[in-house]
Amino acid sequence: MVNGIILLDKPKDRTSRDMVNELNHIFDMKKIGHTGTLDPLATGMLILCLGKYTKLVDLLQDTRKEYVATVKLGIKTDTLDITGNVCEEAKCEVSKQELIKVLKSMKGEVEQEIPKYSAKKINGKKLYEYARENIEIDLPKNTIEIYSIDLIECSNDEFIFKAEVSKGTYIRSIIQIICNKLGVIGTMKDLRRTKEWHYDVEKDANSLEQIRSGKYKLYYARDFLPYKIYNLNEEEYQKVKNGAKICINETGDNIILIYNDSEVAIYVKDDIYYKPSIMLI
Repeated sequence: MVNGIILLDKPKDRTSRDMVNELNHIFDMKKIGHTGTLDPLATGMLILCLGKYTKLVDLLQDTRKEYVATVKLGIKTDTLDITGNVCEEAKCEVSKQELIKVLKSMKGEVEQEIPKYSAKKINGKKLYEYARENIEIDLPKNTIEIYSIDLIECSNDEFIFKAEVSKGTYIRSIIQIICNKLGVIGTMKDLRRTKEWHYDVEKDANSLEQIRSGKYKLYYARDFLPYKIYNLNEEEYQKVKNGAKICINETGDNIILIYNDSEVAIYVKDDIYYKPSIMLI
């Protein structure tokens, strides 16, 4: 069984679940999870946790992500992206100056409406399931943060922007807010997740072909989490293996424990001791 983390450059027209299934087949194992869904339309960074490292999925979700999005003006669809059914059309144009001004106003905390075609659950049912059954439901809202947002390119009926955002951000929803501020209609034409954690999709991610041929890099907790690392001796390792607290000369709130160059656990400070948080044995 493979234990570790793989950075995948997800291809277009495939779901995040498809990618998990692909790796299930490649590695002949079922224990694989990802840290943040990408729509089928989207490409880019998808972090996949394998084996024991599926225990880190929730922890690794809590980070900023960077996207490059293309917006098509003049149409609006039910899915808020170009794959949906067109529900409104109009002639729309915006100037570069208007775009820059509106994008600048988006920086900071933003309340977004969760798209009806999303996997967000309400009363145990996914929003897209309600939408497909034509059941009207009040769409939930949440507050996210846009750390940076910049215009890359614009033409008469399209523009491209780059944004760094907090977890839980729906770029489709952000585009609708931008279009409302501009007084136009538009839909997401293309989306690429370009960065996650401190990794860049162009430099660090592997293609499916590379993974299939075994030409990929395997990452570990120490490559993501800003925790101190502590190398266990044999006696300490035996205690950790049994899930016991340990007393070591360290000061960090969280610590990655290593034995024979393998990560065995993440421990958390508990008074004078460290206790188990996530076991990787």
